[in-house]
Amino acid sequence: PPPPGGARGAPAPGTSAPARRQVTVRAARVADMTQVEPLINGFAARELMLPKTLQQLSRNFREFVVAETADGRILGCAALRVYTPQLAELGSLAVHADAHGLGVGRRLVERIEEEARVLGIGTVFALTLQDVFFHKLGFRTVQKEMFPLKVWADCRQCPKIDACDEIAVVKEVL
Repeated sequence: PPPPGGARGAPAPGTSAPARRQVTVRAARVADMTQVEPLINGFAARELMLPKTLQQLSRNFREFVVAETADGRILGCAALRVYTPQLAELGSLAVHADAHGLGVGRRLVERIEEEARVLGIGTVFALTLQDVFFHKLGFRTVQKEMFPLKVWADCRQCPKIDACDEIAVVKEVL
């Protein structure tokens, strides 16, 4: 279905058509976190992500990349969380509803994969409710138990820990 606010490919409300065509994916700045926080917490309110405070995001902003319009609106974000020299998580992937279906998520994932390659990290994983999206990008489904460091770091804080519905996906990027 088309994203809220119009047909697929139509400019997002508040975003001009030229600005839409000029979406840039770049390393996040600490100031971006004021737009990233409500984006992530909007999904967290629907239990689709873990919530993050502005303080947490500001402390870890270097992990993030953002998709930004020419007029400075953040349409999406993703983070690369390094666990070992060979393993990192693609986390906090969020795309504003107005930009769904426009390739913003794909571009964010590709940028995170490139960051992992530059760092010499061969394997990137994610926990997701949208495994089909990741499968289209070359990820494969695996057992969550393959990532005990993730479980220790984040899952123990999740309200759905005893009824987790997330799917683990992984991709070799080197």
